[in-house]
Amino acid sequence: MSESDDPRRVHFQSPEYLVDRLDAIADLFDKDRTDLLVNAIREYIEETAESETFQELVATKYYDDQLEFDTVKQLVGAETAQRLRLLKADLHSEPLDLAAPDDIDIYEEYTETADPENTSGNVDDR
Repeated sequence: MSESDDPRRVHFQSPEYLVDRLDAIADLFDKDRTDLLVNAIREYIEETAESETFQELVATKYYDDQLEFDTVKQLVGAETAQRLRLLKADLHSEPLDLAAPDDIDIYEEYTETADPENTSGNVDDR
C-alpha cells in the first residue's frame, strides 16, 4: 500500500482453500497476505473499469439518473465521467433548430450515374 492510502479494516468470509493458497503464495514471495489481497483487488478494479460492458452499464445508469456524477467519476475516472456528463447534457437538450438545406446542384456539372444493367465493368462501355 502507498503512504497516501488510508487503510480501512474489512472483514469478510472466504473459502478456506483460497485463504490457504493465498497464505502459501504470501510465504513464497515473503509478503503479507493483506498486501496480496490489496493488489488483487486493485488489479480487479482496474480491469473491470476498463471493460466495455462495465463502462456501458455505468453510462446507462448515469443517463437514467441511477448514479451520481461523483460515483461515476470514482468508477470510470474523471475524463470518461466528464465525457458522459457532456453526452448526458446533450441528450437532455433541445435539438438545434437548423433550416433544411436548399435543393441546389452541388456538382454544377454533368454527372454520370451507375447503370445497374451494365455489369461488364469496362470503363469504355459508358
